[in-house]
Amino acid sequence: MNVSKLKDLEKEFLYRYPKGFKDETCFPKIKKFNPKKLEEFAKETLKKENFSNPNLLIEGFVKTIQKSVMVSLFDKIKLKDAISSLNSYEKDMLSIEIYELLYGNKKEGFEGLVEFLAPYKLAKWTIISLTPYSINRHKEYFIKPTTTKMVIKYFELKELIYSPKPSFEFYENYSNTLDKMKTNLHDSLTFDNVAFTSFLKVAIEFYEA
Repeated sequence: MNVSKLKDLEKEFLYRYPKGFKDETCFPKIKKFNPKKLEEFAKETLKKENFSNPNLLIEGFVKTIQKSVMVSLFDKIKLKDAISSLNSYEKDMLSIEIYELLYGNKKEGFEGLVEFLAPYKLAKWTIISLTPYSINRHKEYFIKPTTTKMVIKYFELKELIYSPKPSFEFYENYSNTLDKMKTNLHDSLTFDNVAFTSFLKVAIEFYEA
């Protein structure tokens, strides 16, 4: 990781926007992004007690994704249609994968969810990473492909090989790299992990322009 490049981005960004993400004139879409509200909803609808009722849990899973402004409308519709076609057994299996991802063996849950959603062409980074981020937005990362590829290229993170198909190994390694980056930045840029990666994307675009 090139710390010098990172600090240059921080300096340039805060020079342009001293208030950071509180500057609504620079970030008009920020009003639509309410991570705390999404977190509160996800923690309630995806709490452990709800896993005893797969139908209720799956409904909460879909609603959490629908409430996020970070997942495309097209994928939200496809997911809703796919879930509506599931039988009781399939919903049970899906709820198990989500439970493992959030509260059990994260690796098995991650890979299981990818495998489950693949036949529906919904095994996408945005869908797989949204729920872990939603209930733990200071630890887990929402993976947006364009931002991820931009960060890897700009910081020359050759050890990270991005693939459109989500993998737990990449998620874990990329998350560890982002965690190290955060330790070198001002708190105003790292109060939320989506805000942090958004800072990287916007700052890189500014710097390269």
